[in-house]
Amino acid sequence: MKIIAIGRNYAEHAKELNNPVPTTPVIFLKPDTAVLKDNKPFYLPDFSDDVHYELEVVLKICKEGKHIAEKFATNYYDEVGLGIDFTARDIQAKHKEKGLPWELAKAFDNSAPISIFHPKSDFEDLYNLNFELKVNGESRQVGHTKDLLFSFEKIISFVSQYITLKKGDLIFTGTPQGVGKINKGDKLEAWLEGKQLLNFDVK
Repeated sequence: MKIIAIGRNYAEHAKELNNPVPTTPVIFLKPDTAVLKDNKPFYLPDFSDDVHYELEVVLKICKEGKHIAEKFATNYYDEVGLGIDFTARDIQAKHKEKGLPWELAKAFDNSAPISIFHPKSDFEDLYNLNFELKVNGESRQVGHTKDLLFSFEKIISFVSQYITLKKGDLIFTGTPQGVGKINKGDKLEAWLEGKQLLNFDVK
């Protein structure tokens, strides 16, 4: 299983980090060792002083595919959930300055907490999903899938031109504005269409 993540897929988030709004999807990977399940606590790594949360809608791939046409891409995912792309922002900034890959900032152990997944048929309109992250009870990120720069189908089609998708792969579809630093003792809670899917502590 692999995690494929999409960067800068909400225009306002790209702007808040002073990044250009992309014209094609920005892709990076996380290994399976990044996954954190069952609302287990997230332990701050000792190599970063500036770990940020990034709440995202996550797709679960349901069958193998490559060179998938966009019009057929909806057939390749069947479940939707939430995930957090934890990012060591200080490490990322140093690597961006030098034009180096982001992996040390993005792919470290437990950097991808994921929720349980729900069948996509549970949702009336996948492009009208509301999701929210609260930190210590305070709303920090509110997102709407109608604001995606690249649709779920566009992402799947684009990625599959380069990387074969396999059953069980996860696609993190991008984060809205409002990202910020986490601290020891924080409680993170996240909702998708009013259902709480994430609720865990930072230690």
